[in-house]
Amino acid sequence: MKAVIFDMDGVLFDTEALCMQAWVAVAKKWGLPKMEEVFPQCIGLNSNDSRQVVFRAYGEDFDYPLFRQHAAAWFHDYVDKNGLPMKPGVREILSWLKEAGFTLGLASSTRQEDVRSHLEQTGIAEFFPILTTGDMVEHSKPRPDIYLLACDRLGVKPEQAYAIEDSPNGIRAAHAAGMCPIMVPDMIAPDEEMQRLSYIILKDLGQVLTFLKNKTDLK
Repeated sequence: MKAVIFDMDGVLFDTEALCMQAWVAVAKKWGLPKMEEVFPQCIGLNSNDSRQVVFRAYGEDFDYPLFRQHAAAWFHDYVDKNGLPMKPGVREILSWLKEAGFTLGLASSTRQEDVRSHLEQTGIAEFFPILTTGDMVEHSKPRPDIYLLACDRLGVKPEQAYAIEDSPNGIRAAHAAGMCPIMVPDMIAPDEEMQRLSYIILKDLGQVLTFLKNKTDLK
């Protein structure tokens, strides 16, 4: 294996739950019911595909751009006050992978501007010189497009790359792209489908690091 491509939200940063808080907070102000059920359907999707989920829940006339604007304001206000929550073990695994000679990539359904901001704010942008983001593809996860593009931009074949994912949509995308998906569940517990599509399911990045070290030692 030559490359490791990370999802961002829910893998590098503990932001899925924070995004849900933002969506639910704005939904309550707007009088929207059942956002706790709608948001999880959007995990792993880019803005274009999330819009369709929201339209199915609240109708085609729903002002999705304004809703996202308000939710983003809530999110950024929280981060400005409290900082961006990073998952345990991020720096350790990135440093080891770089030293071990792996090509590192990031394939996030989030738009490029926000991805760059998160990486720079937390001081890990240096590990990801090439980014592949949700606004670079028409349809993001669970379709394989974003991972195929990421592999192409990194100059590796999909079968030469691990994908580190937390969401079912991400695992589906990585599997469909022909990669080796490693699931580190965040908000959504793995079911039988995830057991089938994932190469392995691990509880955190510390376990992923141990797994990759063992794989490397066996070469």
